[in-house]
Amino acid sequence: MLQPTTINKPRILLVGCGGIGCIAALNLEFGGQAAVTAVLRSSYKIVKQQGFTINSVDHGRVSGFRPTEILASVPDVSQPGISPFDYIICATKNTPDVSTPIADLIRSAVTPAHSTILLLQNGLNIEAPLYKAFPDNIILSGISICGSSEPEAGVIEHNLHDELRIGPFRDEGAAADRARDLVARYNAGGRCTCHFDTNVGLSRWRKLLYNAVYNPVGALTNLDTGDIQLCPGLVDKVVRPGMKEIQAVAAAYGQDITDDMIEATITTEPIEAHVPPSMLVDVRKGQYIEFENLIGEPLRAAKVRHIATPILQNHYSLTKSYQWKIKSKRRE
Repeated sequence: MLQPTTINKPRILLVGCGGIGCIAALNLEFGGQAAVTAVLRSSYKIVKQQGFTINSVDHGRVSGFRPTEILASVPDVSQPGISPFDYIICATKNTPDVSTPIADLIRSAVTPAHSTILLLQNGLNIEAPLYKAFPDNIILSGISICGSSEPEAGVIEHNLHDELRIGPFRDEGAAADRARDLVARYNAGGRCTCHFDTNVGLSRWRKLLYNAVYNPVGALTNLDTGDIQLCPGLVDKVVRPGMKEIQAVAAAYGQDITDDMIEATITTEPIEAHVPPSMLVDVRKGQYIEFENLIGEPLRAAKVRHIATPILQNHYSLTKSYQWKIKSKRRE
């Protein structure tokens, strides 16, 4: 494997610089141990001109934040003058039903046997296409607990402390070393909490308590997590039973989701914060939502083990219907 491009500041390509991605870039740059090249789409022009405006629970108000470099598209490292990237962080929405596959999106930026790829994305089995596309590269998991959104282009609202778990999808010594290196660089600024993840499988199932339940409930009712907790009967009749379904499926695959984990997830965001789940943010903006890896994959896993998941099935059918509606509107 090639050595990092620079000893103290590895080159990090960040693809997807919305709510979660921007806070990741801010932490990495703030720590002074990484040089971030961010790829932006809809917000490229305004951020290039003005930088990000960030209201952060961890960093306070930050005006004019720009990563080391800002690009409108993923670069091609085979071109003259472009150095390899030591890390590639994918923080885009994972919507395989409507967008370019992640592997195809980043392919031109990947240096075989050198670039470590971090999937800062939610859901199950998201690593499989990356291992197939890049068999000689290390693939890492990133699980973010960070209430951050981009309500308008270039404006980031960050209202829940940034906690990130990074670990290898596969038990490989070199992958663990790269994960620990990235954890240290992410923590360097002292404003966030980044852990080395010793059990990626459990972490991903646990995150599904939120993403397969809170996310669709919020998106389909137009309620933020504060209102979901306040709405009479919604937690007892829909949210908690839905999370119990995730618990049952996870157990069938050897992952122990405890009742305490369920209760902690229900109250993870304070009522008074009124945090909109990311899927609700997308619905309010009329955008596509990510549901296949968040709801579809655990639902398919449940069917393999013959586990009844009526609430998950309902969430899946309704979110798929929403996606169909958005597709239809965009074809008009």
